[in-house]
Amino acid sequence: MGGHHPVRVQTMTNLPTSDIDGQVAQILRAAEAGAEYVRVTVPTMRDVEYLALIKERLEGIGAWVPPLIADVHFSPKIAIAAAKVAAKVRINPGNLVEGERRKVKGERKNKDFKIQDLDFLEVMHSVMRPLLDTCKEYGTALRIGTNHGSLSERILDLYGDTPEGMVQATLEAVRICRAENFHDIVLSLKSSNVKVMVEATRLLVRRMDEEGMDYPLHLGVTEAGEGEDGRLKSAIGIGSLLVDGIGDTIRVSLTEDPEFEIPVAYGILQASRARITRTEYISCPGCGRTTFNLQEAVRKVKEATAHLTGLKIAVMGCIVNGPGEMADADYGYVGAGPGKVHIYHGTTAVLKNVDEGDAVAEMLRVIGLPTVG
Repeated sequence: MGGHHPVRVQTMTNLPTSDIDGQVAQILRAAEAGAEYVRVTVPTMRDVEYLALIKERLEGIGAWVPPLIADVHFSPKIAIAAAKVAAKVRINPGNLVEGERRKVKGERKNKDFKIQDLDFLEVMHSVMRPLLDTCKEYGTALRIGTNHGSLSERILDLYGDTPEGMVQATLEAVRICRAENFHDIVLSLKSSNVKVMVEATRLLVRRMDEEGMDYPLHLGVTEAGEGEDGRLKSAIGIGSLLVDGIGDTIRVSLTEDPEFEIPVAYGILQASRARITRTEYISCPGCGRTTFNLQEAVRKVKEATAHLTGLKIAVMGCIVNGPGEMADADYGYVGAGPGKVHIYHGTTAVLKNVDEGDAVAEMLRVIGLPTVG
């Protein structure tokens, strides 16, 4: 992932890690749908054992399965144990050292004590060092995943509940990784607020540029919801960044089973042209100038060309706006009058006034495909 590799699609299981059979079945369904990474929650040491069993079961199947990512919060010890099993461990800098922070804070007797008085970064460094050593030993990647809703008390004191705070929390962890010469890291800044997620990620990219950093980014709108709402929020947040050229992996977080996230993710990648995995269609809504059944024409064109991954094909209702609006298409099917269609290759009408009944076959011929009948 990252660099010139395709933007990868990730999902996360939603079953207890102890449900080995359910986890394996869910991961296989997600893989069948196109998931390339799958994250599994690991809240306890026992769950690390379950994760190892899930991995073993999947490897025993013999088919390709997505690399597993362990999702760990609060416990550095669990993160270290998970790093010996998973391909990647996700930690949240906002809560990774929470236990240590509370311990030190509890030892302070001064009632005027404030959390920023702690040498927080030193504590964080001491907590992360053994994890980074384990990741190096086992070849495990690390995702530093900062969530808007779980910023540390120290960051909230210093920066408030802001994108700036999210960026600072992330970069503090990144600098520790760099100090330990560990660079197999992925960064993410997530929020259920689309504007916050987009602003924070853009700010992080600017700050990384300023500091000479270049690490891959994972994109997602956390707790996006379900149905249309979840899909729209994810499309706006993830898509806005993808069209900026930002993002190396994405996850569409829906309140649905994981396999339903995958088509949405690929749709966002396709719409933003970050990764093309199917034929792209351009079609107008139709108006009073349209002299044929535009919806039926789109259906027929799609049926005949859906296998042509990477091609852009336009179906336009008339020649007023059609040729101009479809200038980005490779081929076009444009209404020219009652029952008549022009066939375009790029911006050139190569066939004119083709009978509508023959138009799809003629377009396939222009594309260079065999026709039936």
